[in-house]
Amino acid sequence: MHFYLLSTLIGLTVISTSLFAEDIAETAKKFNLYGGQKATIQWKRVFSSPRHLKRYKLDTLSQETRTKLQAYLIEHAADSDQPIVPGL
Repeated sequence: MHFYLLSTLIGLTVISTSLFAEDIAETAKKFNLYGGQKATIQWKRVFSSPRHLKRYKLDTLSQETRTKLQAYLIEHAADSDQPIVPGL
């Protein structure tokens, strides 16, 4: 019984994590942002500068969404282990 409950909880975590990734990917697409456009340090600059946030219209997002979006873009930055490459 405990194993079933634990495996169900783990399954829900995996599902919610993948939904989170899809939601953030859609948010990035909506703002025309792709991880491979910039290197990690450049994404950090974008998210640390009020001027850049305004330029990319990211200032309209909640702080939580910006944090998740930044993590997503950095994870897929041009110099990361998992860059997003167009056409793949």
